[in-house]
Parts: sequence; structure tokens; C-alpha cells
Amino acid sequence: MKLKAAIASLVTLVAFVICSCSPMGMAPSADDASMSAAPRERDERPGLATGWGDEKTSRLSYTKFVRASSKPAGTDVIFYNNPEGIDAMTNSKRKVGALQTAAGQMVEWGIKGNFGYLPTYKEYGYGRRLVAGKKGSEYSIVVKNRCKSSLEIVASVDGLDVHDGKTASFSKRGYIIAPGETLVIDGFRTSANKVAAFEFSGVSNSYANLKHGDTRNVGVIGIAVFTQKGVNPWKWSSGEVNRRKDASAFAEAP
Repeated sequence: MKLKAAIASLVTLVAFVICSCSPMGMAPSADDASMSAAPRERDERPGLATGWGDEKTSRLSYTKFVRASSKPAGTDVIFYNNPEGIDAMTNSKRKVGALQTAAGQMVEWGIKGNFGYLPTYKEYGYGRRLVAGKKGSEYSIVVKNRCKSSLEIVASVDGLDVHDGKTASFSKRGYIIAPGETLVIDGFRTSANKVAAFEFSGVSNSYANLKHGDTRNVGVIGIAVFTQKGVNPWKWSSGEVNRRKDASAFAEAP
């Protein structure tokens, strides 16, 4: 019975809404990251990773969201590097639109810089999608909900969860996006009101290296999309449909 109660309580944990809440384990402060004893790599790896940028305001609130399944409805990844690194990673590529659909077209998402979406490429065939960044510049993850119901988005950068800065996992809770709304994730969360901006850096100065001493997953951004239990994401609720049937063009009787 205790095991069943524990599982039930995990499934109904609250998730987070931007411009509202505080996850239980926030990412450490910038001071903690810079004071880490993680060693610099003996041979500096070329290309970009994600470092700890300036602090930004990003308020959270709690909201209840029960997942339809412990497994996401869909996942997607975008790789990033500087232009030279992208050329080295691909034999052939083509420039594509900055936004791509994912999870059965339930969301569309992309990576935005300070002056619009970053240059985005696709390897020919069924290859990877890549964005080109510049060292020292900030970026954001932008996700739009294309459904008629709320979705939960769990996001990771360099293999680290954006809420607590620790190893990313499907079991961790994410941000809730209302139907038709757009979510902008600006950085690693440090409190209920602040994030440390995502900033392109060298590999040795990345948050993954300074805090964890592990750079094996740098250069990749991921999302996992969860639907809500008992809700068809593509259909309006029956209550909403009925309310619209009863709508009147002329509310006041003649």
C-alpha cells in the first residue's frame, strides 16, 4: 500500500508554469558554478557549449498536471555549434526554417538568439537539425503548443535539466503550456523568480564542465512532450463546445 501511495503521489506532482513556481531542486548559483573544482580538459575541445549567463527575471507558479503516461508523447533534439563546427559535423546540409514540429506536430520549436532565430540547418536525408551560435551570445528555447489542450514540456541543455541543472530525465517535471500559447525558456533556473541565461561558451567554461566535470553531452538541446491524462490534445472539451453552441449574437432580447 505504501508503494502504491508513493507512486500515486509522484504521478500527481505539480509541474511549473513560467511567470509563476519553484522546482524543489534549483540549479546552483553562478558563484557555485564558478567555484567548482571540476578540472579544465587537458586538450581544449573546439566548438560551443552552454555557459552560465546573466541573471534574468522569470517568475513561476505551480499548477496541477497529471500526465497521461510516464513516457513522453514525443521527444526531439536540436544540435548546436559554431559555423565551423557545423561544417565539420556535416557532409552536406541545407538551410531550413527556424521552427520545426515535434511530437506528432503537437508542438513547434526552435532556438532564438538576441536578434531573432538562429541560422538553422538540416543534414540531407533524415539527418540532424543544427543551429549556428556565436560564443558569448545568449539564446532561448522557444516552444509553441499547437494543440487544444495543455502540454508539459521537459527541456534539457547539454544533457542537464533546465530546472535543477542536474542530469536530465523524463521523470522530472517541466513547464506547462496552455493551448496555442508559446513558452520561452531563457536559462537554467536558480529560484522561483530568476534564471541564469543560456550563453554560448567554450567547452571548458560550460556549466556542464564547471559544475559536473562532464562534457560528453555538450552541443545538444532536447525536449520531451507530455499530454494530460484523460484529455485528447486535438479536441476541444465537451464543455467548451457546448458553451459555444449556446452563444448568442444578440444577448439582449428585442
